[in-house]
Formats: sequence, C-alpha cells, structure tokens
Amino acid sequence: MRIAVGSLMQETNTFVAFKTTVDTFKAFYLRRGDELLTGYGAARVEVPAFFSVFREAGVEAVPLIAGHAGASGVVLRRDFDELLGDMLERLRKAGPVDGVALALHGAMVVEDEPDAEAEIVRRVRGVVGPGVPIGVSLDLHGHITAAMIQPDVFYIGYREYPHVDMWETGERVARLLLEAIAGRRRPVMALAKRHMIVSPIKATTRQEPLSRIVAEGRRREAAGECLHASLFPVQPWLDVPDLGFAAFVCADGDAAAAQRVAEDLAELAWQARDEFEPELVPLDEAIRTGLRGEGTTVVSDNGDSPSGGAAGDSAAVLAALLRLGADKSGRLTYLTLCDGAAVKAAVQAGPGSRIRLALGHRVSTADGKPVTVEATVRSLSDGVFTMYDAGAEGSVVELGPSAVLAIGDIRIALRTNPAFEWDTGLFNAFGLELKRAALVFVKSPQHFRVAFAPHAARILVADTPGPTCGNMRRLVLKSVTRPLYPIDWNEAHPART
Repeated sequence: MRIAVGSLMQETNTFVAFKTTVDTFKAFYLRRGDELLTGYGAARVEVPAFFSVFREAGVEAVPLIAGHAGASGVVLRRDFDELLGDMLERLRKAGPVDGVALALHGAMVVEDEPDAEAEIVRRVRGVVGPGVPIGVSLDLHGHITAAMIQPDVFYIGYREYPHVDMWETGERVARLLLEAIAGRRRPVMALAKRHMIVSPIKATTRQEPLSRIVAEGRRREAAGECLHASLFPVQPWLDVPDLGFAAFVCADGDAAAAQRVAEDLAELAWQARDEFEPELVPLDEAIRTGLRGEGTTVVSDNGDSPSGGAAGDSAAVLAALLRLGADKSGRLTYLTLCDGAAVKAAVQAGPGSRIRLALGHRVSTADGKPVTVEATVRSLSDGVFTMYDAGAEGSVVELGPSAVLAIGDIRIALRTNPAFEWDTGLFNAFGLELKRAALVFVKSPQHFRVAFAPHAARILVADTPGPTCGNMRRLVLKSVTRPLYPIDWNEAHPART
C-alpha cells in the first residue's frame, strides 16, 4: 500500500493589505520530498502524525510537499499555482497510489478563488483519478463550502480550540484513510451551515456555549450516528460568500444520517448565537487593572493577532502604555512587536546602547502610526526557540533577528517576523520571566490561554483595534451572504433589540 502525503496550509485574512507569496511560506516553512520525513522534528502536528500511523501500519508514505504560511493576506494566484503545481508534479511522478492524506487549513483564499481547499482537492483528484480515497485534516476555523464535498473525499477537523489536538486530528485522518482503502469504511460527508460569525474570544471548545455543542457531537459519534462530527465556527475575518458556522459530518456510507447530525448541530449553534458575545475590556482599563493589581495580569491584544492574519506590528498598546505612564510605574510590562527595521537599528547600536527610533506599523500602515521612543537595547538574539507549551509543542519558531528593548519599566520583545503568539517562549526565550511582570500583552484572541493561564493572576481581553478585532460588529463586510449575524441582525430583524 502506498499513500501520498502533502500539506498546504494558510489562513487568509481579507482585511489586510499585504499578500501571501511563496516567500511567505518559506518564512514559516516549505518542505519538499523527503524533507517532510525529518523536517518537523518533534512537532506534534498533522503531517508527522500521518507518517506515524502509516509507519505503524507498514504502509509506504510518499512525501510530496508541505508548506505553511501561518495566517496572512490573500494568496497570489501565480504563487498558489507554483506551490500546488509542485505538489501535483511530485504526485504524478510518484506513480499509482492507494490514497492521499492532506493537511489543509480550510480558510485559504486565492486572489481569484475564495475556496482554495476545494480547488486543491479537485486538482489532486485530477492526478490520482477516480476511486482513490483522499483524507483531509482541517483547522476548526476553516471556511467550509459545498464545493469541498467531492466523491471519495472525507474531512476531519480539529476538535479543540485552543488547538491542542493537531497531532490527534492527523491520526484520525490517517486511520480512517486506511479503513477506506481497505474497504472496511465508506466515508461520506454532509454539511449544514448558519450565516453567523462568532468572536474567537468566546468560541472556545472549553466553555459554553461551544462546549455543549461539541459534547453533542461527541454523543452522536458514540451513539454510532456518524464517524466524525466536526464543528467550524469559522475564521471571521473573511469577506467571502457563504461565510458562516458549519457542521461538517462524516458517516459510514449513510449520507442521510450525516446530514441529520449536521443539521442538528448547526441549529444548536444558531440557537446559542447570543451566547457567543465576547467580554471585552477597554484598553486603558486593562492597563490600569494590571498596574494596580497583585500578581501578573495577562491581556489579549486580539486586534493585532498574527494567528488571525495581522502583521503583529500595531503600536496601539505601546502608545496607550506610554500615555498612561506604564514606563514610570515601578512595575514591569511586557509586550511584543514585529518591526524588522527597528531590529536592524538595535543590532547596529548593540546591547546597552540607547537609541531613538520609530516603532510599529511598518506593514499595517493604514491601521495606525509608528510611536517614536527612546529605548535601551537590552539584548539581541537570532529569534529561534522551540515551543514547549501544549498545542504545537516541539515546533521550532523562527522570528528572525530579534531584540529586547527597554523603555523605563516597559520591555518590548521586538522581532523581524510575526509568529503565532501561543507559547510562553515568546518572552521566556528572550530572558523575560513572566513572574516578574505586572502586565503581559499577547497578540492572540484565545490560544494564549493554554500557555499563559498558569502564570496569570487574571486574564483580560482588551478591545484593541486591528484586522483581527474581537468585536464582530466592527467588521465591514461586502461579499458575505446576507443577512449575517450579528452584523445585520437588527436591520434584518427589526423586532430584535
């Protein structure tokens, strides 16, 4: 038995001006051929999980390419074709395969195609031919469409948000693919959607209301009504048709049963729509609370989250800290900022030097203005560290040349490249001990809680501006299917208040 393995993962944010290219993938990672077998190291993510299951089953895995661009802007067509073309050419040269395992995100948008995953699967099918099973893993924030439902293709999404089950999702896909190839299972898919978007701040599988909808999905699986019930609250920073909350259900040969489960789960989400309202705190209030309160206050700067597609270069928090005198408070504040030009200036000046420079908004120029500061260069590094907290633990993060700047009591972990702010290594790896800080700002809406909660006396979510803002009513959407809850709800349903 031979099974091809490939991955093209990118989460698109249509509100940012910058685009995603091949170089964006290379900055995160782009592995080809046998590089897939060793390039992940100890990372507990989908592709190495595929290999683990296939190796245990005595199956020959045929590595194609694996690329990840994190979350970023719309993908350029020429770059998408280059990457997918490489995958397809390797698949052609591999000869006949019994199945294909793909790790995709689910919310990739190409400049002329809002449904990139459906195109990937369709073009892979064009190479392997009809009847060859294709198993696909998806991020829980995927934008799921009817076009993704194709013959002999099944999908399984992450069960957890924060995402701590990427490896386990890969295992589920690989095992079901083996069952399908052997003829012991006949996976079929069904989709149900509701045109609603929910803030990731409140859409965690660990608390209501999503936790009880997830529990119902697990109950339906245990009752034998379906094989896998995947829920997709969707990445909300997408301006594309048919955006909404999706239940994507896989059953063993019974499409009608899968559809019943999908509709029931989607309706549960719709009935709970008002419960997804996030609890947001004004930024100034979050700062004052942290500076006055005992212990460490961890604050989500969710409006500038790289894991949602933001550039990580917003200076909104820094400006507020300086305005409120945090630099003279006598208690430490930590924050991150992506600014390659400022890092270069710090490197040229050297550790211990005092420099004057403008910080922030090198990429997101329309979202704010740089803040000019005088800072001391505390330390320099190559920006490489390994994630140890739950989620993508074992993954190596490469932030590029990095520096720690001090502005009075403020410490800025300055880096060249943005990265998912999920792990305490964002600070620990650069000598910034969390226990010493009164305030710690993390550019993440939800996932940061896994790593930072054990160190926090309290966690606050600030209502910060930016292309990943947690307040859904701030979004200006033109291409979505209307009405869309909650943005259009009062207008479409005047009886509601």
